[in-house]
Amino acid sequence: MTKRLKAIIAAGAALVALALGGAAIAGASGGGDSEKPISGGALDKASAAALAHTGGGQVTDTEVGDEESYYEVEVTRADGSQVDVQLDRDFKVLSQSADEDRAGDKDGAGER
Repeated sequence: MTKRLKAIIAAGAALVALALGGAAIAGASGGGDSEKPISGGALDKASAAALAHTGGGQVTDTEVGDEESYYEVEVTRADGSQVDVQLDRDFKVLSQSADEDRAGDKDGAGER
């Protein structure tokens, strides 16, 4: 093998390693749209728990495996304010926080 061919192969291998490493880092850091909406019976239970806690509203977004809890349910109230309700695996409320987004501001990913 010539020196030039070895250099081309080495450069190609380095590019492949960089590309794979970058993809691994993006996946580990949550790069891209990694939100997974709650579904099935869990969606019904999580929605009911969140709405009972907030005193009503409309569930506008959900997520399984949120960084703060097992389930996150976003509730939009009649006045347009939004609240994120954090739930554990048993659908018990852990906390709630005001969401700075207003209804209609999200891109629609993961909405119910």
